[in-house]
Amino acid sequence: MTDHDTLASSFGAVAEEYDRARPSYPDALFDELERLAGRPLKGANVLDVGAGTGIATRLLAARGARVTAVEPTPGMAERLHAVSPELPLVRGDGNDLPFHDSTADLITYAQAFHWTDPARSVPEALRVLRPGGALATWWNVKDSSTGWVRAMGTRLAEALQGSYHAYGAVNEIVGHLEPFGLRLGSAVLRWERVITVDQVITDLTSRSYLAALTPERRAPLLAVEREALLAEFPDGWVTEPYVLDLTVAVTEG
Repeated sequence: MTDHDTLASSFGAVAEEYDRARPSYPDALFDELERLAGRPLKGANVLDVGAGTGIATRLLAARGARVTAVEPTPGMAERLHAVSPELPLVRGDGNDLPFHDSTADLITYAQAFHWTDPARSVPEALRVLRPGGALATWWNVKDSSTGWVRAMGTRLAEALQGSYHAYGAVNEIVGHLEPFGLRLGSAVLRWERVITVDQVITDLTSRSYLAALTPERRAPLLAVEREALLAEFPDGWVTEPYVLDLTVAVTEG
């Protein structure tokens, strides 16, 4: 397996932590998604690809979408089914979508497009989308303009060398979409959540660059981060700021 494959496959072992501690998404995201796609989510046939444990899938369904989760990793798919057995779930990935041509109104990638090969996943999405359908990708990233977030990233980058990633160039997706003559739109949202130090550590545990490590190597890194967080937030409550970067590409109707 390549390093990319190793990191991608690491999520299955931390699916419970992922589901418990990863951030959700603000309502404004789905308002912007509807605006840029030019249609309501209610009644839309949606494929949520790289659905993970279903964090975005459940929110899309709550907006009235007829959503099918698509997830390649067994552990993540099992957790999604355990938490939300009512949601249709298909094992698959964006490079080879197991769906017929022109059957989806919207294909979403929540924090997941970077695990695909764009040379394959973009044409696959366009094959499955109906005319006038949309491909939406978004990344929800801790705001590195905040001092403690930036310091955490610096420590992890130094400790993990090449395996640490902070989604520094997420909008490279635009370069992969431009050759297809799609109508592109984007939005950037800022929001925050308040969680405990323990939840921040659990969230970190679910990140691929730490999940791929042995427990013996991971534990001291998490201990350093816990100590730094408690120094910054002695009452144990952390205000976690996010920048949410959304790109929507609409096909010709």
